[in-house]
Amino acid sequence: MSDTSAAGGFRPANLPLTVLGLGGATFMQILDSTIANVSLPTIAGNLGASAQQGTWVVTAFSASMAIAMPLTGWLSKRLGEVRLFLLCTSLFTLMSFMCGISRNMTTLIIFRALQGAVAGPLFPIVQSLMISIFPASKRTMALALVSMITIVAPILGPILGGWITDDYSWPWIFFINVPLGFIACFIVWSQMRHRPDPPQKIKMDYVGLITLILWVGCLQVLLDTGNDEDWFESKFIITLAITSAISFAVFVIWELTDDNPIVDLRIFRHRNFSFAAFSYMIAYGSFMGGGLLVPLWLQTQMHYTSFMSGLAMAPMGLFPVFMTPIVGKYASRFDLRSLVTVSILIMGYQFYLRSEFNTDVTFERIAFIQFCQGFGIGMFFMPLVTIMLSDLNHDEIANGSGLGSFVRTVGGSFMISIVTYLWNHRAVVHHAHLTEKFSPYNLHTQGVLVAAGRGKEQQAMAAVDGMITQQAFQIAFNEVFLLLTGMLTLIIVFMWFTKPPFMKNAAEPEAAPSEGH
Repeated sequence: MSDTSAAGGFRPANLPLTVLGLGGATFMQILDSTIANVSLPTIAGNLGASAQQGTWVVTAFSASMAIAMPLTGWLSKRLGEVRLFLLCTSLFTLMSFMCGISRNMTTLIIFRALQGAVAGPLFPIVQSLMISIFPASKRTMALALVSMITIVAPILGPILGGWITDDYSWPWIFFINVPLGFIACFIVWSQMRHRPDPPQKIKMDYVGLITLILWVGCLQVLLDTGNDEDWFESKFIITLAITSAISFAVFVIWELTDDNPIVDLRIFRHRNFSFAAFSYMIAYGSFMGGGLLVPLWLQTQMHYTSFMSGLAMAPMGLFPVFMTPIVGKYASRFDLRSLVTVSILIMGYQFYLRSEFNTDVTFERIAFIQFCQGFGIGMFFMPLVTIMLSDLNHDEIANGSGLGSFVRTVGGSFMISIVTYLWNHRAVVHHAHLTEKFSPYNLHTQGVLVAAGRGKEQQAMAAVDGMITQQAFQIAFNEVFLLLTGMLTLIIVFMWFTKPPFMKNAAEPEAAPSEGH
């Protein structure tokens, strides 16, 4: 019997306990992708950084995770799946602790980047281990359990992050990972340490890895620092742009010609995969960008607490929890393109409604729009992923799943930086335009100063400037969501370039993570 088949036949002594350990590690990792969102203004303020610099806490994590994700297959073979899980989970726990004790923004960003790097292989390796410990007849149950975790964790992230930040302190959003990670490692080690999983000596695509790190890393830094550096007036930004462009070109050429590429770009020859993967990137980027912008806006401009902004965001996750298994069961009865179209129309409309917000919008309206968006999300991801994998060959599904996750994560990381830049940049523009109407020579402004009374002119002008700033950020917020609405609508066009049948690989999802992707 081969080592692979022996590992596939291994069953832990206590299956529910093993599932708890694997699921706990996954929950911890996915929770950290959203738990910091509502805490960014507090973190930035405590560490003496701007709100825009605070977004690096999220983008550093996402970018590093995207870079590390394609390494999963190589690492799982080189170390063994159980050893890789234990290594990633223990290092993730350690990096969480280091994030919590960070006392300046630079240190926090470094440890968040390292945390994202070790998080990259964690989710796909958990998928692979979960599938391997279940009998073949119950593997869909294993995937359903993992899917449920991926839905529940982002829901709890903003609420838990807001509650911890308001009632305790922001470092505890990282410290809570320490006991979770320790328990998960102990459970999985005790239950799976005897699983046949010998390491293998395999070749590493170092050129692909280095060029991947360079083009993703340089582009991410460019997007995050471009505004502060005055974009292409800065030699630093020009250097980053040239390095990223050259690295990307070498990466594409090398990966298309190498026998063992770290990212198999040849999969893009499939029509359904190409259009669906691009749609996946746009959709996830829009969700991540919007999901970061709303709590930032609520706290910095609407003066919500972290906990209240988390509560406002949370209703988006209620529908998907109940709809995901229903959509999975009955999706084969419909044209999946129609399901994606309907879901995009629902989500796009909710994005459009946000573009009409004003500074008097109520908590109930914000939460209700989040709730309605969840209905669209519940119908979106399962059909889209099915379309993406539908025209791949059987031996390409694993790489296709990994590449789809990579594209999704990169899209989310880049969009966070772009949305943050656009919001701040457009707010500056609108502030300048609005200020022109409130010059000291304007009759309306003179009336405000007279009404304020002698000696209080400066306070009155400060109050006017505060009102102008809030309105400028509100207009910019509306513009960004109008742009995101248009981007989401593009997905409908891309979907109808895909070609049925879509369900032929639907019964083979267990193959997707089999190579560690």
